[in-house]
Amino acid sequence: MKTPIMATVAALAFSTSVFAAGEAEVSAETEAAIMAKLTVMECQMAPDDIEVTEDGFELDDVICKGGKQFDIELDGDLNETGRRAE
Repeated sequence: MKTPIMATVAALAFSTSVFAAGEAEVSAETEAAIMAKLTVMECQMAPDDIEVTEDGFELDDVICKGGKQFDIELDGDLNETGRRAE
């Protein structure tokens, strides 16, 4: 019984270090879903500016209708949870 617990702890430690290092990659499906969401929001950005966070995703340098630039935060279900003007 201790082995599965240790494996879970090890996996969590690894995933935390990946997030901390900013090395987590966005899958092609997730990238496509984010870009489609931005189209509906009348915004655009470079896919390389999608960052994985512990809670979801941070979209850097998003340009929206009217020319305003934002950083947008999405949760794991791609719901907008925050927006900061740049």
